[in-house]
Amino acid sequence: MLSLFDPNPSETPSVGCMADKICKGVYELSDSQWLADGGYYLLIKPLRIIVIIIVAMIARALLNHTINKIVGRTAQGKVPTMLRPIREKIPASVVNATSVFPERRRQRAEAIGSVLKSMVTVGVFSVAFLIVLSEFDINVGPLIASLGIAGVALGFGAQSLVKDLIAGLFMLLEDQYGVGDVIDTGEAVGVVESVGLRTVTIRDGRGVIWYVRNGEIIRIGNKSQGWATVMIDVPIGFVGVEEATSVLRQAVDAFAHDPEWAADFVEPPQVLGVENISVDGAVIRTVCKTSADRQWDLQREMRRRLTEALEASGIAAQMQAARALRASVPAEEPAAQNP
Repeated sequence: MLSLFDPNPSETPSVGCMADKICKGVYELSDSQWLADGGYYLLIKPLRIIVIIIVAMIARALLNHTINKIVGRTAQGKVPTMLRPIREKIPASVVNATSVFPERRRQRAEAIGSVLKSMVTVGVFSVAFLIVLSEFDINVGPLIASLGIAGVALGFGAQSLVKDLIAGLFMLLEDQYGVGDVIDTGEAVGVVESVGLRTVTIRDGRGVIWYVRNGEIIRIGNKSQGWATVMIDVPIGFVGVEEATSVLRQAVDAFAHDPEWAADFVEPPQVLGVENISVDGAVIRTVCKTSADRQWDLQREMRRRLTEALEASGIAAQMQAARALRASVPAEEPAAQNP
């Protein structure tokens, strides 16, 4: 008896159809190769491809949602691990105002989130694309092998680029520096103007723009994170050390209690005492701990106040008189050597 659905019922469905349970079931019920293959290629395979695409989109959405949650929590307030010991030692008022900038933290978190979401998108849809190719009975084994060989060749040919990108990603994750920070990379010292995965742009004190590859940075010093120590050495010549030390201490105490500058001190300034003695006299060292972004302003102001204090006390005049007296004394001629 001839099948109602297939004019040639002696033929069997394709191998792909017989491997599919639904298609095989349709063939067993209808005994029609035409109906089984038609349903397989016009209904089952398109549905499979649609399901693969939907699953890929759902997986991408879930992963992006997870990344957004992590980025949101990071941007709201947690200090990077490397800054936690610093935060514990600094008063909360100084930390909140200077050490951790919410806008910078938000931008850094968003940059990391953008990179991670791009990686997720590429990974998920690459896998989905290979699965779709396999649905069209295309052997993806040689394709994967070719991609592997191409990846190895690209890795050897672009080692510097890969190194720069990986170093840039870890720089972002570890929050080593950001726009506006003053950093020291060795040859280039200046203010960071832009940060990328491959390069960082630095403008030095003379206005020169330096483009430094992240992979070439072996060590880096950040002068804008946490707190900084201002160290000023004041030469006093051969005047009385106790008198000069007392004058300098009074000056730094008044400076620390000045309402305009008091909030910039992490710890009260200290006059440590004689740091060095040379042919020109003694040198007294003064130190203070301040927020990183205010160190240069505070250093200039402290130098001005110490100078004015020495002038007001008359010590500066004594130093000038001692220098003038020393300059007026002729140097002794070396003794003649006996033949």
